[in-house]
Amino acid sequence: MDALRRFGFTALFCLGAALPAQAQQLEKTSLALPAIASIFASAYVAQDAGIYKEVGLEVKEQVIQGIGSANAVISGAMDFSMSSGVTLTRATARHQPVIGIANTYDRSGFWIVIKKKIADERHFNPKAPLAERAKLMKGLRIAVGGIQAIPDAYAKTIARMGGLNPETDIVRTGIPPSETFSAMQSGSIDGASIGPPVLEQLLQNDYSVVLADGTTGNPVDPPWLSHIDANVVLTRKQLCAEHRSVCVKMGEAMVKAAAYIHDHQKEATAILAKRLNIKDPGVAADTYKKTLESTPLKPVLDAKGLAAADELNVQAGFMPADQKLPSYDGIFTNEYVSK
Repeated sequence: MDALRRFGFTALFCLGAALPAQAQQLEKTSLALPAIASIFASAYVAQDAGIYKEVGLEVKEQVIQGIGSANAVISGAMDFSMSSGVTLTRATARHQPVIGIANTYDRSGFWIVIKKKIADERHFNPKAPLAERAKLMKGLRIAVGGIQAIPDAYAKTIARMGGLNPETDIVRTGIPPSETFSAMQSGSIDGASIGPPVLEQLLQNDYSVVLADGTTGNPVDPPWLSHIDANVVLTRKQLCAEHRSVCVKMGEAMVKAAAYIHDHQKEATAILAKRLNIKDPGVAADTYKKTLESTPLKPVLDAKGLAAADELNVQAGFMPADQKLPSYDGIFTNEYVSK
């Protein structure tokens, strides 16, 4: 009988050893998202397609508007955030001990749109130089996803290119993307710095026009934004030092999510439609297309993309030019996404 018991225990132990790694080593972590928007597609796919669990993570998501997501990481309230390179470089310039471990979106992800009625009244010419188009923003109320976040930086930069003072010549208001369309319809705003799917909703039936295209334009407005580290997985340096396995797994999840977006059009479109509450199949398809074009298959960061983000900080007036980082070494690593 003792022999049988020992055999049964040994067999059970061996069976347990054969269980998938995620069943034995599921580590809990947290991710802050600045808004509900397509630029965070890799996080949605990693969660909803089961990729986090596949790599051994249990990830709690929380929406914390704008740069509040990065601040939650800095304070230790959250482990990771999806934040722009604009936020990463500015935090580093202010001596915050943060690091980027992946970049899931290598275009700005934003457009400036204004109501067509206003555009017509101001004799908008879509083929005019950017500086001329940008002048039409004067006096308008522009929605941005979060003050001092990348949509705000883009709005301020375009305004400056039109010779405007974004602090006095336009009114910027931090409205979540999901509320932007209704705010435009109610008349509380005149335009927005926005991305899919709200972009498509605003453009339907000629309701709005694109004043500046910072993502898919040929050339992009302005051209130096054609490559930017726009959606960085950001964390505290200490976290990766003390819990390396969590950073390894998060990096692996971002690599697998990028591949999933590229290889599974139908499934990725369905995930985006659900997460972003898209009812129109055409809007869902266009949102997926723009997401695919902006999602690098290898979610790596690079100095060029961070330099563009840093320049956006300067052009937006978020920091003076002499505070730009002399080097981007040490504020990012690709060790978790380069396998």
